[in-house]
Amino acid sequence: MALLERVNSTDDVSRLSLAELHDLADELRSEIIRVCSLGGGHLASSLGAVELTVALHYLYDTARDRVVWDVGHQTYGHKIITGRKDRIDTIRQQGGLAGFTTSSESPHDALTVGHASTSLAAAFGMAIARDARGDDYNVIAVIGDGSLTGGMALAALNQIGHVKPKITIVLNDNEMSISENVGGLNTFMRTLQVKPWLHKAEEKSKKTLSRIWEPLVDFGSRSKKAARRFFDPASSNPFHAMGVRYVGPIDGHDIDQLLYYLGHVQQLDGPTMLHIVTKKGKGYKIAESDPINWHGASKFDPDNPIVAGKGYTWASAFGDAASKLTEADDRVWVITPAMREGSGLVEYSKRHPERYLDVGIAEDVAVTTAAGLALRGERPIVAVYSTFLQRGFDQVVHDVCIENLDVIFAVDRAGLVGGDGATHQGVYDLAYLRALPNMSVAMPKDATEMRAMFKTALRLGGPKALRWPRGKTLVAPEGDVDTWPELEWGSWEVIKPGTRAYILGLGPTLIYALEAAQGLDEVGVVNARFVKPLDEVMLKRLAQQAEVLITVEDHVLTGGLGSAVAEVLKDRDLEVPLVRLGIPDKHVPHGDPVAQHEEYGFGPQGIRDTLARLGLAQEALLEASD
Repeated sequence: MALLERVNSTDDVSRLSLAELHDLADELRSEIIRVCSLGGGHLASSLGAVELTVALHYLYDTARDRVVWDVGHQTYGHKIITGRKDRIDTIRQQGGLAGFTTSSESPHDALTVGHASTSLAAAFGMAIARDARGDDYNVIAVIGDGSLTGGMALAALNQIGHVKPKITIVLNDNEMSISENVGGLNTFMRTLQVKPWLHKAEEKSKKTLSRIWEPLVDFGSRSKKAARRFFDPASSNPFHAMGVRYVGPIDGHDIDQLLYYLGHVQQLDGPTMLHIVTKKGKGYKIAESDPINWHGASKFDPDNPIVAGKGYTWASAFGDAASKLTEADDRVWVITPAMREGSGLVEYSKRHPERYLDVGIAEDVAVTTAAGLALRGERPIVAVYSTFLQRGFDQVVHDVCIENLDVIFAVDRAGLVGGDGATHQGVYDLAYLRALPNMSVAMPKDATEMRAMFKTALRLGGPKALRWPRGKTLVAPEGDVDTWPELEWGSWEVIKPGTRAYILGLGPTLIYALEAAQGLDEVGVVNARFVKPLDEVMLKRLAQQAEVLITVEDHVLTGGLGSAVAEVLKDRDLEVPLVRLGIPDKHVPHGDPVAQHEEYGFGPQGIRDTLARLGLAQEALLEASD
């Protein structure tokens, strides 16, 4: 790591020789593997962007120039180079570096990000701000081919092509889905595209022709376009049609090529897209051969890397339930916005390809496609993470709820999620979903209850959202759909009776509530599995019996379960003290979710401390004071 020890800034990179840049890339790749082996992280995507990272930091001063990384999960090398290598081992850990670019963390991070398809719009805004103020810094957006499936990226590209600010767009294509053949003629034509003298000569020719006879200018322009289409098929690609100059494709792992093309592109006016072809996981054989499983790796032995089994998860339970529901009802479809693996749908996609849709990184499309299916009598299920459903909220309101359509939202990763941090926390969905007329929101306590909810939801119809956390759960008993239980929609369940107080838990917080109430006969626990509709009959009974009610949720307090209970108590003139435990009004950074639950007072000890303050568990108060 001799070179890497000397590199703490873009200035240090720019002083290296070309040979040393190649060595730096090798060292950087080894360091990324080491870091991810210690605590996990985004391995394959960061490895695939190593040479690009080196080239960008050689050419640009990223503290001043704005390099906007889409998603930001490929930036471990970027963080190491820009003065954070002494803390890189803390990445994604509580109090450590964020797993994505974060502008509050470093001036080298142009945008706080975590969701896809945002880089082009942000870069466009930065470029027009630069031009309005007469500044001269460079703006570079790095976007993957997958992120271009997002409508936001295409809409931004349309604006960039219309306004034509000077922006370099690096299309990091690691799937080769839109790559063209690379040959001698193509290479020659790409070289001409980035030569400033060519563009100057073109402008000079136009002026000369216009002095002779104006129609010659139009004739020359049409002739040039015809010649370009003949010699250069790329000139008729959609990027050109949108007004963006296109260059490439080139080898994104060849530092010499990257420096040559990036260096020439930055001399050109207007927006230019440089298409580079890379391999996800480059330089680490197991990550290259299986980039899906090594996209977000758990810690591993770099000398003997093995994909760790994740056990039976909530996502697995959903995938199994969805398969059985589809077998039982030919109207059932499952739609995902590019989350097949994360949502547990790998086997489903193989078993039911005719009723499985992956619409790419386009949550809005997923929701409205489901609406279209429902309007024709089908029963779609939209499988989406809580954090990503936010991106389809308008469609949930307008396209599903207004017409009360039969669409079920399978909302994964509800609650705090760990290393992905603030951009991925699933702690807002209760608030934004329960506000919608016609929408129901529920959270099962286990895989068996999940099945019962799906079966009942399909029978009842209408918009329904079933949410569950990240992590493991127990396997539901074997049996086809006709053997699954149903439940009364909107009903709660008393799990442990009490006399003086009741804890209303939701999903994983039920386990915390039971642990906190263990040995306390006065404290009962309720599975408040429906947030909308609430079980008002049971809530009224509990309010009349108990001295205090306590809601516990892995969700922001604003608009969550506690808010829903408070609203009913107020509207029904039920006078009982209510204590709400959950996440305060703040963005929660990356960290260990269990530790964060305790930090915010709704882990087992936090609940116990609350009971002690209420005079319901004196021993907990004594333990806390020791």
